[in-house]
Amino acid sequence: MGPWLCLLLLPLLAPALRAQQHQFMEYVERRLTLLEERISQWHDQSSRYSTELRDFKNQVLGMLEAAEKEREAMRAEAESAAVRVDRLEREVDYLETQNPAPPCVEVDETLMDKQVATAKQRKNEKYTKLTDCGDTISSVRAMKILKRFGSASGLWTKDAAGSSEKIYVFDGTANDTVYVFPRMREFTLFSATRKAARIKLPYPWVGTGHLVYDGHLYYIRQQGPSFQVIKFNLANKTVVDSSVFPAEEQIPVFGLSPSTYIEVSADEEGLWAIYATKEDEKNMCLAKLDPASLDIEQMWDTPCPRENAEGAFVVCGALHVVYNTRLPSRARVQCVFDVSGTLAPEDASLVYFPKRYGSHSSLKYSPRERQIYAWDDGYQIIYRMEMKKKLEV
Repeated sequence: MGPWLCLLLLPLLAPALRAQQHQFMEYVERRLTLLEERISQWHDQSSRYSTELRDFKNQVLGMLEAAEKEREAMRAEAESAAVRVDRLEREVDYLETQNPAPPCVEVDETLMDKQVATAKQRKNEKYTKLTDCGDTISSVRAMKILKRFGSASGLWTKDAAGSSEKIYVFDGTANDTVYVFPRMREFTLFSATRKAARIKLPYPWVGTGHLVYDGHLYYIRQQGPSFQVIKFNLANKTVVDSSVFPAEEQIPVFGLSPSTYIEVSADEEGLWAIYATKEDEKNMCLAKLDPASLDIEQMWDTPCPRENAEGAFVVCGALHVVYNTRLPSRARVQCVFDVSGTLAPEDASLVYFPKRYGSHSSLKYSPRERQIYAWDDGYQIIYRMEMKKKLEV
């Protein structure tokens, strides 16, 4: 009965089997169609990527060709610059052979002893004023921070006597290269020194007590235990004169600036030198300099202490000493010494400087502009001063 039963049921099951087979074929066809669509999509994407890769390759090749052309142009310019530098060096060598050698600035012990004796004879004599300047500082009217340039200690200034707008920058307390910017604008706008000319001095300076005055640079050179004032002509780049400073056993003039032994300052009366010696190591000394010969015209002992002093300058024949603390705070003018006796210490104003960054390493008074060029922890600052008349005593 089993086989006969299967034969009887087979006609009944055939339609169901054909339906399932049809469904299976439709499923397979759908899957194949989906696979074909994905293959076509992948082919399109591959073609697009190949096209983009080919375009990128062409672009890179073009850039490489342009870069190679620029490299060749720069190499040609460098070779041309090297030729010009060689020609310039030969011209400089020729000019140096035509100029006389700078004067000898070695220490002459006999001359130094004579200068010291002459200076002691003139010490604390009555001073005869050269001008009718009767002003003194009343307050700091304004402060302008120009920029930050160079080391923590340094000096920047203009010519204190001439009309030149050049900016002279002395970076550091021991160097031999001065940066010269043509105007304030170039110094302010450019952080690098590419806009500056360079003057290489024949001898390195020490400290920050230097001065530009009437086309000459007066800077301090140390030679052993002695200090020399070098007068350097900025136009022809030669040493005009030099003089051993007639003071024995010098010590740093400012307690907070140990690298400065002589501070050369200018005011309406001319040139001054601020210094200190072991003979009176507590207080500063002041000397009047002849800018032509570098001779000491007169010397004074002042009551201004060295301790906690960070800088000083002279205004109308009166020494103004700026003090601070070892942990920098607000600087102030706390001691004034007038060589003509027309300003009593108690009548001098107690001038405070605005709080800044650290402490001043240099303060250069410009009598022409009535302002101070200051170097404060690497920042270059201008202080504009408010003036008042001295009171006769």
